[in-house]
Amino acid sequence: MRQIVLDTETTGLEPSAGHRIIEIGCVELVDRKLTGNTYHQYINPQRIVDDGAIEIHGITNEYLSDKPYFADIYDDFLNFVKGSELVIHNAPFDVGFINHEFSLLEKQIQQSINKIEEYCSILDTLKMARNMHPGQKNTLDALCKRYYIDNSNRELHGALLDSEILAEVYLAMTGGQTRLILSDSDGTDKQEKINRLSDSRKPLKVLKATEAELVAHEQYLEMLDKKSGGEVLWRKL
Repeated sequence: MRQIVLDTETTGLEPSAGHRIIEIGCVELVDRKLTGNTYHQYINPQRIVDDGAIEIHGITNEYLSDKPYFADIYDDFLNFVKGSELVIHNAPFDVGFINHEFSLLEKQIQQSINKIEEYCSILDTLKMARNMHPGQKNTLDALCKRYYIDNSNRELHGALLDSEILAEVYLAMTGGQTRLILSDSDGTDKQEKINRLSDSRKPLKVLKATEAELVAHEQYLEMLDKKSGGEVLWRKL
């Protein structure tokens, strides 16, 4: 199964108010494994970025002034995501903006363009998190803390960085990762990530009982058998 973990940054909060996408970041998962294949693009929105939005993602109008328009990157973007399942945190936000860009391009080229849902299926990790953790905070930062995902580089929002972090969170939420808390010899705790799906993971060691342990186990069962009047469940199994 091919999945694309996607995030966008925008000029503001509402496409209905004329706000537009300024950054798209995507990472690819195939059979729940990161492939290293990514898509990342800054976009000139042809309008001013709100000051409040700049405080969140740090992307300025000056920086975007020489970037391509959405019409210029449409084909590459669609070719990258087409046929995949899009994994998005708060999907209605990003999907709404993508479809808004599609509608603007449709008017520009005077050709019909389908909505993104016609090309991809959509999985909303925010909706999934709310079902799994009702009544709790389910922002991306909160989920990173809950699932021990390192987001220390996330001082500002960024589409590619956030999609990479979301990919880790999604795998953890759906059983792809776990973390063990181990204790060092000095008593301090250390944390170790284990990726259950990694091919490089060492096989689990199987420890079998020694002859002495088997004898001791049998003697213990005999004692229990006498005290219980022959009702030891282990023997019945």
